[in-house]
Amino acid sequence: MSYDSDIVIAGGGLNGMTLALACAAAGQSVTLVDAQIAARQAEPEFDGRAYALALTSMRLLDGLGLRAAIEDDAQPMLEIKVTDGRAGEGPSPFFMHFDHAEIEEGPMGYMVEDRHLRPALLSTVENAPGIDHLDDTTVTGQSADTSGITVTLSSGGSLRARLLVGCDGRGSGTAIRAGIQRTGWGYGQTALVCAIAHAKPHGGTAHQFFMPEGPLAILPLKGDRSSIVWTQGTEAAARVNALPDAAYLDVLRPRFGDFLGEISLAGGRFSYPLSLSLANRLVADRVALVGDAAHGVHPIAGQGLNAGLRDIAALAEVIADATRRGEDAGAPDVLRRYEQWRRFDNTALALATDTFNRLFSNDNPILRAGRDIGMGIVGNWPGLRRAFIREAAGLTGDLPRLMQGLPL
Repeated sequence: MSYDSDIVIAGGGLNGMTLALACAAAGQSVTLVDAQIAARQAEPEFDGRAYALALTSMRLLDGLGLRAAIEDDAQPMLEIKVTDGRAGEGPSPFFMHFDHAEIEEGPMGYMVEDRHLRPALLSTVENAPGIDHLDDTTVTGQSADTSGITVTLSSGGSLRARLLVGCDGRGSGTAIRAGIQRTGWGYGQTALVCAIAHAKPHGGTAHQFFMPEGPLAILPLKGDRSSIVWTQGTEAAARVNALPDAAYLDVLRPRFGDFLGEISLAGGRFSYPLSLSLANRLVADRVALVGDAAHGVHPIAGQGLNAGLRDIAALAEVIADATRRGEDAGAPDVLRRYEQWRRFDNTALALATDTFNRLFSNDNPILRAGRDIGMGIVGNWPGLRRAFIREAAGLTGDLPRLMQGLPL
């Protein structure tokens, strides 16, 4: 049987490009089908978008040759402070404080802006042997059989491969064509996202302030800037987002507080409706799903991209091990190993973020008292605090080799 590539990847975003590099490192030939135009991704403008990458996610990128390209622009997260309260009233006296010094491995994570991460990935993909990057192209059809899968493209061409991997987001066409259904619901919330410049240094500290309408995350960027993920009810978010910049900041200031001094907008403003979306299966005949195509969770813990990167490291390891044994990387029993590895973790993350959002995004006095006491206990119990730090760093669970800093 002749194949154009061992693996076709539908979707050329952050997950798709990272998966292409990981599969190539596993010895596979890869065709990356990317709806975006590569030239537009090569030099994105500063727009304030950034990602919280756990320590283990940075290990993955390091193993794929990315670290040198982004480390100068990556802001280490040295501390995390979690508080509860209401806008304008200040935080509760009960809080959680996590310090990276309590673990041996290093910073809990890094903040990396989209304008640095995306072009670094693209450049590495374009120069990697074994990867064929088709930009301005989408997958429009797929047909699997016992020996492989035929993929049709928007360009009118087709490809024959052993495996098709969907990295095409929550509305994954790959999943739909494979008959994979989804479970989920909306939260009636919207995340307002922007970058803020502030007068005082952040010291590498990330803040999560839980308020009745939703959490406010303040995440440190290089320089005296921070990334903001500000959750509001859908209607309130629409009103705030319609405001001019000065009025937008006036609404944000009592929630933000004055601990970083005067604030101003740095870059664009974005809004994203929030929902939970889980694929009922991670695999089908000659098909696997990773990232948002497999699971979309509430950003309350900042773990969406990290979960996708763990999918990628797990799938690449399963494929590498299968290839060494002379197995077909797209065979059903091989794909089941990937699904068994990632299914529980992805479901657990979805349930945890859903529960935390419901517990904290309300003003019920009984729940407020319970969660404040709970935060006080965790914050003052070294064993529990260390467990939370390791979880934030991505150091728990069955880690793929790339996330342990080991080769495939």
